Amino acid sequence: MITTRDRHEVEMEMKETLGLVPGFFKSIPDQYLDYEWQMFKKLELGETLIPNKYKELMGIAIHAETKCAYCTLFHTEAAKLFGATEEEIQEAVHFAKMSVGWSVYLNGMRTDYEEFANEFTRIGAFLKTKQLTNAN
Repeated sequence: MITTRDRHEVEMEMKETLGLVPGFFKSIPDQYLDYEWQMFKKLELGETLIPNKYKELMGIAIHAETKCAYCTLFHTEAAKLFGATEEEIQEAVHFAKMSVGWSVYLNGMRTDYEEFANEFTRIGAFLKTKQLTNAN
């Protein structure tokens, strides 16, 4: 649902929350501004099911792959604001590199998807059994 608060009211709330109206919000058409701000405020600044630090680390990893310098900078600085260490940021990027590398390899080699899925079902069952055994 698109909300109808006027631009001035939304921008005043942005200033109260962020200290300024970010330039990337200035080009959003009036009819979408409040909606975009509410989504940003909830997902980027608010507490959701995923803690903010982890959302920002995911954002770094995602945009390391999309190669968006704007988003990489934003999520890196936001991750730091939410308590991420340099080591955690490095790990997130390294994980993204590894994950994308496996994606390239598996797709490039045209690995059989059904076999892959079956193997991971078996691995999951094995690890679950192993966890239960170690817990006892």
